[in-house]
Amino acid sequence: MYHNIVVPISFDPDRDISAPLKLAQLLATPEAKITLLHVVEQVPAYAMSYMPVEYMAQAREALESELEGLARTLPNATGVVIEGHSGRSILDWAEQNKPDLVIIASHRPGMQDLLLGSTASQVVRHAPCAVHVVR
Repeated sequence: MYHNIVVPISFDPDRDISAPLKLAQLLATPEAKITLLHVVEQVPAYAMSYMPVEYMAQAREALESELEGLARTLPNATGVVIEGHSGRSILDWAEQNKPDLVIIASHRPGMQDLLLGSTASQVVRHAPCAVHVVR
């Protein structure tokens, strides 16, 4: 059983986020802290110049609201939105917040994953704690 669990959440339409949430609930102690973490990739400056000024603030607010809705389905859960590169940012967050388990969803690897690596594989290779990958 784990006391501090982080579940990186991707809102990609082809990802099922229910399985990692169920697993977090199963593996958590009754008093465990569960963090649902979403990483917003940084938008290049040239692209930002074409977006309305309030776009990023509104997008972040919508993501935070969605995460809080998911967090309400689990005991002692909170939602956190951070910015950066997905894999590196998850690892940095884990280094700072010391979870004892990361539960991360992964897709079936394709050729691009063999060449570049996926977020899940980067987290598995470098996380400072146990990692459970859900497919």
